[in-house]
Amino acid sequence: MATGIRDKVAILGMGCSKFGERWDCNAEDLMVEAYEEALGDAGIETKQIEAAWFATGIEEQHVGKSGVPLAVALRLGYIPVTRVENYCASGSEAFRGAAYAVASGACDIALALGCEKLKDTGYGGLPQRGRGVVNSMYWPNLSAPGVFAQLGAAYRAKHGVDAGDFKRALAHISVKSHDNGSRNPKAHLRNKITEDTVMNAPMVAEPLGLFDCCGVSDGAACAIVTTPEIARSLGKHDLVTIKALQLSVSNGTEAQHNSWDSTYFATTRIASKRAYAEAGITNPREQISLVEVHDCFSVTEFVTMEDLHISPEGGALRDVMDGFFDADGKVPCQIDGGLKCFGHPIGASGLRMIYEMYLQMQGRAGERQRKTQPVFGVTHNLGGFPHQNVCSVVVVGLDGA
Repeated sequence: MATGIRDKVAILGMGCSKFGERWDCNAEDLMVEAYEEALGDAGIETKQIEAAWFATGIEEQHVGKSGVPLAVALRLGYIPVTRVENYCASGSEAFRGAAYAVASGACDIALALGCEKLKDTGYGGLPQRGRGVVNSMYWPNLSAPGVFAQLGAAYRAKHGVDAGDFKRALAHISVKSHDNGSRNPKAHLRNKITEDTVMNAPMVAEPLGLFDCCGVSDGAACAIVTTPEIARSLGKHDLVTIKALQLSVSNGTEAQHNSWDSTYFATTRIASKRAYAEAGITNPREQISLVEVHDCFSVTEFVTMEDLHISPEGGALRDVMDGFFDADGKVPCQIDGGLKCFGHPIGASGLRMIYEMYLQMQGRAGERQRKTQPVFGVTHNLGGFPHQNVCSVVVVGLDGA
């Protein structure tokens, strides 16, 4: 019977580039920037890395396919390098590959790196990609803001939420993320905003206005993982270990059967339950210290807090307005600024979230450091659309917790 990988893999080192409009460098430069920080943090040499996973979402726009771009940029030692792409969960997927390799005993030290250079593409948002013939027939005119906005309408109808109250809760989420991002030197956007600014911004897709949407950025993030025993032999203390890695992928039910009511992400509910079981978490609202979720839109963050079983169903609005997810709240969400302030370089986002958890666990998050010692941190990626997507839930925490 499977036992999972809880505490079988430790994070040896991590790095993250500055996110933003990085006209000063190319994708390879971003990879090196994140890698050099991770390598220095791990205290090892490149020759000690035995396998690597490389995440990019829109490779045609910058580095091209295969593992070669990573191997060349980092001058890896002719080791196995696997390129992965799984929508917006690509960075988490690379992390999963590296962690599973170590947990299996296939190698002692492995690398995961995600990178995306999007500002050079000339697109204001993400470049359009083919979804396959069947999907293109189902959704010929689909837009991301449009389909995510529909979550809001369905949620309000199901729970009887006033439109003004709902919009104000979404505004609170964006204000909170910008406030957090203003304290993060690696964030793309570091400007604070007000609730009035969000409420009065141009509408994109009701109820989502301009400040309810995350932007597009350039960035890279990197993790080096090993076993706890090897980490200790290298002089590491206060280890941050991986508690759970779970992935759930839509099988078509949400899009093709009316059992799904459009108010939640089915994959998130499934992946989080599996992750908590693997990590030994029985009461997520009480046990989880920090959360980084895929806030591509403020309404996504709102709904996800219920799908992660932190807010009770129908209770997210009260939690948001009570400050439960604020930086000084019970379970801070996006304490680094989230996608809202980092933007969304697809391959890098999942690893960027884990990077923040790692820093917070080790008390190295600077001005935004959580005052009480975090024990369990959860990261969540969602790639695709509410009715068809890939969801990753990662739990990291203090060794032995």
